[in-house]
Amino acid sequence: MSIWKQPPDLQRLNAWSADTMMATLDIRFTAIGDDWLQGTMPVDHRTHQPYGLLHGGASVVLAETLGSSAAMLTLDPEKELAVGLEINANHVRGVRSGEVTGTARMLHLGRSTQVWEIRIENDQGALVCVSRITMAVVPARVVGPR
Repeated sequence: MSIWKQPPDLQRLNAWSADTMMATLDIRFTAIGDDWLQGTMPVDHRTHQPYGLLHGGASVVLAETLGSSAAMLTLDPEKELAVGLEINANHVRGVRSGEVTGTARMLHLGRSTQVWEIRIENDQGALVCVSRITMAVVPARVVGPR
C-alpha cells in the first residue's frame, strides 16, 4: 500500500529542483515505489573534496534531498509541510567517479515528526553512506515555497 498523499510523479519532483543546489549538483529523482524514493548524483568535480573523493557534504545533500522530498509526498501541501530537524550520516566507503544512488525509506510517519533512512550506494551497489533524517511536520502557513 502506498504511503504517498501526493501523486508520485518523477517529472514533477525533478522540476522542484530547478534553480537550487540540487540542480547545481545534478541530483535527479529516478524511481519511486509504494514506500521509497530513489535518486542519483554524479561523482565528479562538483561533488569531490580536495583528495578527489566524494565529499561527505555532497552525500548529505543527496540524503536530505531524498528524505525531505519523500516526506513532502506523504503530506497534503495545502495543510502541512515537512522541514528538517536533524540529519546524520555515516560515510563508509570512498567513491572517486561514476554515480551514487540514494534510496529513502520511511522509518516513522508520525503526526508531528517523520524519520527517514537513506542508503547511498556506488555503481556496484556497495554501501557508501547511510543517513537518517528527522523531519518536523508544520502547518503550511508557517513555511511556504520560495
